[in-house]
Amino acid sequence: MDALTKMWISFGSMGFMFLAIIIIYFSRYKISNKVLKFITAFAAYIFMILAGLIMLWVVLSGPTMEA
Repeated sequence: MDALTKMWISFGSMGFMFLAIIIIYFSRYKISNKVLKFITAFAAYIFMILAGLIMLWVVLSGPTMEA
């Protein structure tokens, strides 16, 4: 995989993190329905876990060797 592809994948991971922050904010402060609150919080934590795993993969896959 080339470096440019890894860069875009890491940007997607940062987007997941930002999305998780926004969803958690709405879940905690703006939504009053308990069921909807749980669903949105669960989705936000899934996004955060996915973002962490993607970042871990990008970092541990090492540098790319290009000629």
